[in-house]
Amino acid sequence: MAQQHLDPTDPVAGPVTGDALAVYLRAQATEFLRALRQHRESGAGSGNNGTEETVDAARALRRSARRISGSLHTFRPLLDTDWSEGMRPELAWLSGTLALEHAYAARLERLLQALHRLSGATFPSQPVNAAAAGVAAGGRAAGTRVAAGAPPIAGPAAPPERGNLTVGAAKAGALLERQLTLARTRAHSTALQALGSSRFHAVADKVAVLASEVPLTPAAATADLRPQSSAAEERLTDAVAALPLVTAGHPYNAAALIHGLSPDPSPHPQDAPWHQVRLLLRLHRYAREVLEGANAPVDVRLLTAGQALNRHRDASEAAAAAAAAARTPRIAPATAYALGVLHADQRHEVEAARFEFQQSWQKHTVGTS
Repeated sequence: MAQQHLDPTDPVAGPVTGDALAVYLRAQATEFLRALRQHRESGAGSGNNGTEETVDAARALRRSARRISGSLHTFRPLLDTDWSEGMRPELAWLSGTLALEHAYAARLERLLQALHRLSGATFPSQPVNAAAAGVAAGGRAAGTRVAAGAPPIAGPAAPPERGNLTVGAAKAGALLERQLTLARTRAHSTALQALGSSRFHAVADKVAVLASEVPLTPAAATADLRPQSSAAEERLTDAVAALPLVTAGHPYNAAALIHGLSPDPSPHPQDAPWHQVRLLLRLHRYAREVLEGANAPVDVRLLTAGQALNRHRDASEAAAAAAAAARTPRIAPATAYALGVLHADQRHEVEAARFEFQQSWQKHTVGTS
C-alpha cells in the first residue's frame, strides 16, 4: 500500500513567513512563564508534590518547553544559530527532568492495575478508583461492567490457573511500589533542585526575552516556512516506512517477548524505532501548529496515531520496570512468576498499541473545520 503524504497546509494559501513563527514562539514563551508562576504559587518548592495545581503547572511547563524546543529544531535555518543551538538542549533537559516524577507515578499505577486485573489481588497503596479501574479492565474482557469510582467488588474465587499468580502478586506489587516510589521521590527531589538552580533561571530568563523578542534571521521576514515543515513530514513518513507495519498488523508477535526473557537489562531492541516515530510525529504536529495557527483543524489520524504511540511508550516502560523488578536478587519464585506474567502482559499491550497505530496510520487524514 502506497503511503499517502500528509498535507500540512492549504495548497491555495500563500507563503507562511517568519512572522507566524515569531507569533507562535512568543505565545509558547508566554505560556511557559504563566505555568512557571502557577507552579511557584502552588507551593511546589515546599515539597508539595501531589496537588492538582502543581501537577497541572508542571505539565504546562513541559508542554510549552517541548513546543519551543521542537520549533527551534524544525525551523532552525530561520533563527539565530548560536541562540537556538544553545536553547534547545536546555529546554530538553528541563522537560525531561520535570517529566520523570509523573512518569514513575503513572507507571506504578499502571502496573498495579495490571496486577489486579491479572490476579485479582488488591494492594494497600492502590487508590479505590484505581482498583475499580483494574476491575473494570478485567470486566470488559468478561463482558461485565463496573461503575467508575465504585469500591472493589468481591467477585468469585480466582480460577485454578490464576492461583499461583495470586500468591506472588501481592509481593510483586509491594516490590514494584518500593522501587518506583523511591524512584519517584528521587525524581521529585531532582526536579526541585533543577527549578532552584542557576541553570534553570538562565533558561527562564531566555524564555522571558523570547516572549517579547524572537531572534529571527534577516531572511526570515520573507522566507516561507512550508519547506521546513515539509522536511519534518518527510522525516516522519520515512521513519514510519521503516517500521515493521506488516508485523504490527498481526495480533501476536512472539519474537517481541524473547528479549524480556533474557537477563539483558538493555532496552528492548524493537522499541527504539517506534519511540523515534513518536518524537517525529510530535515535531510534525508542532510544525502544523506554527503554520496553521490557533485555529488549526484537528487531524484525527495524527491524533489517534499519537495516542497509540503514547500507549506504546507507556507499556514498553512498564514492561521494562517489571523485568527490572524480576531481576531483584533473592525474591521468591512466586513473586518472580507474577512479575514475569506482568512483563508478558505489558509486552502484549505494546503489540496492541503497534497494531492500533498501524490501523490508524493507514487511514485517510480526516479534518474538522
